[in-house]
Amino acid sequence: MKKGFLRLPLAAALLVLAISFAQRGSAEVGVGAGTSFGQGRTQLSVFGGSGSAFSQSYFVLGVGATYYVVQGLGLGLNFESWLGNTPGIYKLTPNVQYVFTQIPSVQPYVGVFYQRAFIDNYSDLNSVGARGGAYLPIGPNMHLGLGGVYESYLDCNKNTYQSCNELYPEISFTVGF
Repeated sequence: MKKGFLRLPLAAALLVLAISFAQRGSAEVGVGAGTSFGQGRTQLSVFGGSGSAFSQSYFVLGVGATYYVVQGLGLGLNFESWLGNTPGIYKLTPNVQYVFTQIPSVQPYVGVFYQRAFIDNYSDLNSVGARGGAYLPIGPNMHLGLGGVYESYLDCNKNTYQSCNELYPEISFTVGF
């Protein structure tokens, strides 16, 4: 299967979509933790940064969507593409997170995830992990997420990969609607 079919065009399209939702008026979308993470709400995320694999550096660009089934409890799906080096790496991550909405100025969150990494010319790699941090409101239904992630690879071969566990920081920009 050819990997890389979604790369930058999908990420760019979802970034434009997220920005267009961010420009909706605050009277229409509401303000505060209760409206941003309330039942029936949807959240779009854009994230990026750097990563390293196979002794090489990559630029990581990702997009995601989360749907809140009840107040604070979201089911999500993220896609990320590792760009700028070879082999190409693409990750698909279903996740569950809970946002503590009781504090209006900052909303702590915790979550768990399963991740499938598609790596050009290598076997796919599965991992599970946990994340935690806080969302800081930066505008009507817009939040900056800051946190940390622990990830453990399930089918990791230490002869191929340097490490089978990772701990790393996480930064995201989210828009709810």
